[in-house]
Amino acid sequence: MKQLPEAYEAYLAGKDDDFIATVKPILQQSAAEGDHGVRVVIDPPLLQAHLDSHVPFGTVVEDVD
Repeated sequence: MKQLPEAYEAYLAGKDDDFIATVKPILQQSAAEGDHGVRVVIDPPLLQAHLDSHVPFGTVVEDVD
């Protein structure tokens, strides 16, 4: 498995275990493919993460759905 980009590691720093368990697999997928960044949708209680072709690789964007 490829190493996560520094920006992804920094994004996860200080987050709780549930947040990391939800978001990290998508960050890993992004790192493996190397094409798109990640959009994290936070609208409590909703938390989703997905690859986004509008977000540059290595970047995480938080959004409210």
